Amino acid sequence: MISITFDATWWLVLVFITDLAIRIAAIIIVPRNRRPTAAMAWLLAIYFIPIVGVFLFLLIGNPRLPRVRRRKQERINEYIHDTSESLDFGTLRPNAPAWFTSLVTLNRNLGAMPLAGDNAAHLISDYQHSLDTMADAIRVAQKYVHIEFYILQSDAATDNLFRALEEVCERGITVRVLLDHWANRGKPFYKATLKRLDAMGAQWHLMLPVQPLKGKYQRPDLRNHRKLLVVDGRVAFTGSQNVTDSTYNLPKNIKRGLHWVDLMARIEGPVVASVNAVFLSDWYSETDEVLSDEIDLFDVKSGPGDLDCQIIPSGPGFEFQNNLKLFAGLLYAAQRKIIVVSPYFVPDEALLLAITTACQRGIHVELFVSEEGDQALVYHAQRSYYEALLRAGVKIWMYQKPYILHSKSMTIDDEVAIIGSSNMDMRSFGLNMEISMLVRGEEFIREMREVEDMYRSLSRELTLEEWEQQPLRSTVLDNLARLTSALQ
Repeated sequence: MISITFDATWWLVLVFITDLAIRIAAIIIVPRNRRPTAAMAWLLAIYFIPIVGVFLFLLIGNPRLPRVRRRKQERINEYIHDTSESLDFGTLRPNAPAWFTSLVTLNRNLGAMPLAGDNAAHLISDYQHSLDTMADAIRVAQKYVHIEFYILQSDAATDNLFRALEEVCERGITVRVLLDHWANRGKPFYKATLKRLDAMGAQWHLMLPVQPLKGKYQRPDLRNHRKLLVVDGRVAFTGSQNVTDSTYNLPKNIKRGLHWVDLMARIEGPVVASVNAVFLSDWYSETDEVLSDEIDLFDVKSGPGDLDCQIIPSGPGFEFQNNLKLFAGLLYAAQRKIIVVSPYFVPDEALLLAITTACQRGIHVELFVSEEGDQALVYHAQRSYYEALLRAGVKIWMYQKPYILHSKSMTIDDEVAIIGSSNMDMRSFGLNMEISMLVRGEEFIREMREVEDMYRSLSRELTLEEWEQQPLRSTVLDNLARLTSALQ
């Protein structure tokens, strides 16, 4: 009995010392260079569920890309900034507000891309029409096609686009394809898609592959969430839509009748070079292949419009959260109206303060979200912000089910807009590689207003009175999900 008691005592002492060491180490390691909310969430997880918390922190606790990839991004930024410094990117529109000029400088310093004038950009809000319009652009390619999408599937909806790729490959046109590894892995038609790319002769690579047996590994929930297409450096597309059926071919979505609603922009003019630069930087990151000798990136030509456009890349390869800084700056710059469309709206403290402060400054603010969610944690985390937004005066429009409003845009007053792949949530700010386009020009805003009006006609307004009737169980779920959203 004495021996058993002695062994048990020492075992308890060992457990106590180990637990204490983990807690002390967590206080030292976790908060370093991390937002206070994220640090607190991780500390709570480690303190209350130590084994699970430590395992998760070791698995997904580093929100940055490996150092090799970050250094590649730094070299790319230096090349783009230095090469484009003295080049002519078209004539800019006169009388730009001082705040717009300062935000352009911010974007240039963080993401390296210049502001370009003489551009044309037109919106495509119909899902299938967008896929077919991209197919039409591909078919007239003379030099190359660069296609990069978070999700890329060969299915009935995208068959026309894939046939266009096959046709240009047959003509000897170079087709380069990038698709996110983790987002496509295990999805319907994944293997069939890769086989089709091989059969046509396209050069394709997986983005951010999690393949430890091949020496390729980073935090597994980092994603390249960008959506873009470039044809000959002449025309480009970017926005929120993936290359897949509007149900994503997932049985659970088909069973619920869910369809995605998206928004893409077709672009011509000097800014196409910046979209191409984002593709080439991702291609270099995945392949170590430099294409600057083959492609004259900044051989730009004026487009058929006079919009001022700037591309803003963001993600864990950059030192700062480029998209978050731009969004917050735009919210503070607005003088009359802000309209935000974001399927996943989970702001950090800075963005929430900016949007509620806008209301308090007398700005008209509207937020479009989906009535139904496709991701439970994000859906409930988003709902946890509705009361604060409604009390501040934000008008919330809920796009009615069974549709998922997946568009990502923001309009400021009647002159400036943002469209791209970035949601207004912590994942898009810290974990996803995104692309956004800043546009100045009344004609583009008029197109955005038409889309916003269409969304409004298909939505219902959420009122504070309705929200206050939410059952307690929903409030508890929303608040718990809000806590998990800070684990970055």
